[in-house]
Amino acid sequence: MDANFGGSNVSIDYQSLLDRILDAVDEQAYFTPTAHLDDGRRKVLPKFEASISDPDFDPDTVRAYVHGEYEAGRIDRVLLLSALHAVACHPKVAEWEEAARLVGEQEFAALELGGPRLQANLASVDRHRGVLAFLRGYFEVALDYFARAFERERSAENLTNILCTMLRLGEEDEAWDLLREVRNAFPPALVEEIDRSIQSDPDLALLRTGGSQ
Repeated sequence: MDANFGGSNVSIDYQSLLDRILDAVDEQAYFTPTAHLDDGRRKVLPKFEASISDPDFDPDTVRAYVHGEYEAGRIDRVLLLSALHAVACHPKVAEWEEAARLVGEQEFAALELGGPRLQANLASVDRHRGVLAFLRGYFEVALDYFARAFERERSAENLTNILCTMLRLGEEDEAWDLLREVRNAFPPALVEEIDRSIQSDPDLALLRTGGSQ
């Protein structure tokens, strides 16, 4: 597929993407991807995630909440921009240009902050760009961004985003192959988290028991 995204034609080498993802799995076979969260983030993120999922979701209320947490010093600017991007991409909001602007600001904030969370923060940037591409229907572009996020941070969220996109591209056999590799290579806690997502996420329904295992 040739995708016109961000004003340019993008041709993706799909097989090289799969090779990169599998290489990342192999290289981190004994790596436990538990990103450190300080107390402030631990308190803020669950409430934010619940608000985003609430049927009565109100974008202005959620935006005010995360801005308040930022001003109180409980979250940094990177997380603030990440949260605002999630709001912009919510189906009830769908402010695509604003989402693109926010992810650019988030990348700059991550670079400015630096420190031990730099790679995790840049993975978040890649993930958000992937989400935006996915929601706009540019699935191979999304897969490239999700692969970059996974290379930076081996997390269940980054892996399940890859699986969702592969399924959307019709690559069910390849998704099963990747899932088998991950189940063999990654620590049990991470595999359990991935399996919980598979059971709950409708985009991953094809990978539930009874598929091409």
